[in-house]
Amino acid sequence: MLIIADGGATKADWVIVKDNGEQQAITTSGFNPNYVSGDRISEIIRQELVERLPFEITGTVFYYGTGCWDAGRRQIVVDAIQRELPEAEINGSHDILAAARATCGHRPGIACILGTGSNSVLFDGEQIVDNVTNLGFLLGDEGSGAQIGKMLVQAYFYREMPADLQPIIEQVCPNGRKDILDKVYAGGVPAAYLASFTQLFAEKQAHPFVRALVKKSFTEFLTRHVCKYIGHETLPISFVGSVGYHFQAILEEALNDLNLIPGIFIKKPIENLVKYHLQKN
Repeated sequence: MLIIADGGATKADWVIVKDNGEQQAITTSGFNPNYVSGDRISEIIRQELVERLPFEITGTVFYYGTGCWDAGRRQIVVDAIQRELPEAEINGSHDILAAARATCGHRPGIACILGTGSNSVLFDGEQIVDNVTNLGFLLGDEGSGAQIGKMLVQAYFYREMPADLQPIIEQVCPNGRKDILDKVYAGGVPAAYLASFTQLFAEKQAHPFVRALVKKSFTEFLTRHVCKYIGHETLPISFVGSVGYHFQAILEEALNDLNLIPGIFIKKPIENLVKYHLQKN
């Protein structure tokens, strides 16, 4: 049995490949070990995965997760999953490796995540060879849903947003500044909350103001991260994540302005990850 999982902060996609080739997909709550305890991760796995399956999970699990960027954080997740899947072999990796394998396969390229957060790596076809540091939503996350959402909120409160767009913010924040500050400074997952504003404006991306704001964020991501990699002028640059996927036209424009080569754009890596691991086996 082969189990592949791609875990974000809000949702995790699991695909179970049985020995006869049959596949079963399950979506659970996501978790980030920077904010969620090992006990809570175990509880999610037990309640939303193990208890929903009529069979015991054995074999090998490949879990790719947000926040699993160092050995200590990866181990928190691996140990939590192992407690609930004692008969399985658990392999934990960062979600940026999932992006690289899902978009590049076994070919060299630059793989990027543009979702709630952002990240990028230089991939040689087998392993990650370089990574411009991701500083998270407080200090970085250029091009991400969290950064774009923050820019939209700032534009509204600093009176820079055109009047025809302002009702989008007002509808979800009837108490104005108080609603924003309560969710950002007292809420559970502020980055996800800020990214929700990016989702609200996705249908307005043809608006000149929205287009310029989003393009500015993407350009900052490309210049501060992607353009730092050796070979960025000749390698395809691919993207995983809802922000890169839904704002693909603006992202391609930013790439073209910098003479960069667009690769592929996918919303979720799970389908390509399954193909990658089946080919490896």
